[in-house]
Amino acid sequence: MAKPTDTLLQMLSRAISAYNAGKLVEAQQICQLIVSAKPDLFDALQLLAGIQSRLGNKDLALASYDRALKVRPNSAEVLFARGWILQELQRFEEALASYDRALKLRPNYAEVLNNRGLTQHKLKRSEEALASYDRALKSRPDFAEALANRGLTLHELKRFEEALASYDRALKLRPDYVGALASRGLALHELKRFEEALASYDRALKLRSDYAEAHSNRGAALRELKRFEEALASYDRAIELRPDYPEALSNRGFTLHELKRFEEALANYDRVLAVNPDHAYALSGIIGCVNKLCDWRRMTAFADEVIAHVSEKKSIISPFALLGYSGDVALQLQCARNYIEHQLPLLPQPWWKGTTWRHDKVRIAYLSADFHRHATTSLIAELFERHDPSRFEIIGVSFGADDNSGVRERLVAAFHQFHDVREKTDEEVAKLLHDLEVDIAVDLKGYTQDSRPGILAYRPAPIQASYLGYPGTMGAEFIDYIIADKTVAPFEHQSFYTEKIVHLPDCYQVNDTKRTIAERTPTRQEAGLPQTGFVFCCFNNTWKITPDVFSIWMRLLHAADGSVLWLLGDNESAERNLRDEAQSRGIDPARLVFASPLPLDEHLARHAVADLFLDTLPYNAHTTASDALWAGLPMVTRLGESFSGRVAASLMSAIGLPELVTHSIEDYEALALRLARDPALLEGYRNRLAANRLTHPLFDTDRFRRHIEAAYLQMWEIWQRGERPRQFAVEIERNEKVSGSDENDAALIEMPITDDSATH
Repeated sequence: MAKPTDTLLQMLSRAISAYNAGKLVEAQQICQLIVSAKPDLFDALQLLAGIQSRLGNKDLALASYDRALKVRPNSAEVLFARGWILQELQRFEEALASYDRALKLRPNYAEVLNNRGLTQHKLKRSEEALASYDRALKSRPDFAEALANRGLTLHELKRFEEALASYDRALKLRPDYVGALASRGLALHELKRFEEALASYDRALKLRSDYAEAHSNRGAALRELKRFEEALASYDRAIELRPDYPEALSNRGFTLHELKRFEEALANYDRVLAVNPDHAYALSGIIGCVNKLCDWRRMTAFADEVIAHVSEKKSIISPFALLGYSGDVALQLQCARNYIEHQLPLLPQPWWKGTTWRHDKVRIAYLSADFHRHATTSLIAELFERHDPSRFEIIGVSFGADDNSGVRERLVAAFHQFHDVREKTDEEVAKLLHDLEVDIAVDLKGYTQDSRPGILAYRPAPIQASYLGYPGTMGAEFIDYIIADKTVAPFEHQSFYTEKIVHLPDCYQVNDTKRTIAERTPTRQEAGLPQTGFVFCCFNNTWKITPDVFSIWMRLLHAADGSVLWLLGDNESAERNLRDEAQSRGIDPARLVFASPLPLDEHLARHAVADLFLDTLPYNAHTTASDALWAGLPMVTRLGESFSGRVAASLMSAIGLPELVTHSIEDYEALALRLARDPALLEGYRNRLAANRLTHPLFDTDRFRRHIEAAYLQMWEIWQRGERPRQFAVEIERNEKVSGSDENDAALIEMPITDDSATH
């Protein structure tokens, strides 16, 4: 402490010594004595402000800097320090004003220009921030921090290559710059260069092993590389360092979900909400897990909360997850809009800028992550092979894994061009599509796993459509059309779609008639089924099973003596929960039989030992329904509210069995029970299904091909005339037979333009 006999300058010298020695409280006390004695001593006020700042007393520091400026208004250093305090207090506009005052005094003050850039970055004034960093670097070319911060702003602008170059320049000056190494990893991640991102994180962690953010981001890169166990280890280290790190916990939950370790994933998401109740994705993660677990107690408990989060935009619920929760079409639209607005708050500059081009053939690009063994591929492969090469050039754009399967080879061979774009950014893929002058870009993913809606957000093609992969609206203004039919998306539902609805005449869902069924049918014993008794079957994913539907199934088991319910096995926890639910409804859990995964041909063959397929709601059987019908297994379904709950009804109509579509829970249950009790009636439907299999539209792939090509041509003609997208229906010509024939093309009937259909 200062002595009473010390002069003010001596006291100031003591305060500086204490400050340099890290004795901040002592230094503060001395400075307070000085300014009490002489309130206008500038050096003491400046030092006091710096001490208060380091002690975390930002408001006191700001007051001290203001007092110092009253003594010396033209101190660029104090204005700089004051701006930093305001920036820390998130009073960004005031911070900017303070920096601007400093720059009027010293226009080339590099440190001020750097901080000014950071403040402009926070205010989302990215171009101005870049200009500030560039001025700082002009004044001081070796300013590594400005280069790193410039990289952050370029990253925010999605100019990832430039961001990477800026980080590399910073690291050339300071090879041990940990923050730049970590940020460089993020840029490389965005550029889909995951191995390089991993190396950058590893360099950062070698320098600073307790860098929690780098561990977490390293986990994200490993997850993208499908190295899930290693990703978990990285997240674990991040959480060990920061137990309340919501992003690491959330990402760990996502990875556990991928590994089907749903109970562990759920515990992670619960911890996220405990740490951050407003986390953007935690509730979505929770409902995804409880659905997969068939944890209906929690599913029911969260139902109202999910609706509130969507309708009030409290958090981002996965649109796909919502489909298993609710058939409310208005809620699904809101959910999709919330999701895409959060993912893409500002749409990027479009690649296609209104140019009209014309080729000898219409160029159609199909975009998917599923060009390998996948449910979507099992439906659509033959369409690619059958497209008319005289009128269409078909391009495959794959951003999913290459599984080196025969399916993959078949798909690659079907396209006129095939592009594997896994390691390209969304913008690079969009540029490729634009450079190829694609007329129609067809997204086959929507919001399903590994989707990349950001590609079409760049508007690479004049016509962009959603088809097959996602049964609902994407809520995105950059998707022009959704390919549907009158059952799944009637025109009166147009207000619930941002896309214009296009109706195909029979059924929107394509089918591959080359799907083989194994020659050998397994015995009941081999399938794990009893030798006698009626076999109700549902090979839908277990997350589609809801309590109401399951209760009906249990009543059917009770009413049909000796019957069993044959389900697709997914995870042990779900199987255990379903057995517990059966027991709680008075049914022996042993009457639930779970089928193990099999190759597709063997899976199709085992349908023959089932008696009746029971559908789910609010999310129907889609590919699984086609599988059952192709294999000759009759199905009872109920028409739902939304696209995802109306697919099976569309399929049943297209196969000529509309009587098996019900319109209420009561009728669904009654029809299923009637069929179980009346073998002759059921056999009649089985025989009709066998007869219709190759005579009705559902499995007439060439007929479907003509119809969807007619739809594409109509979209193309609307664009060529300079008109806005609008809803329309493809209709069957009067002379076209049910089975279809090459010489009879589909006719196009446009819907009348209403106020709604003209608005896009």
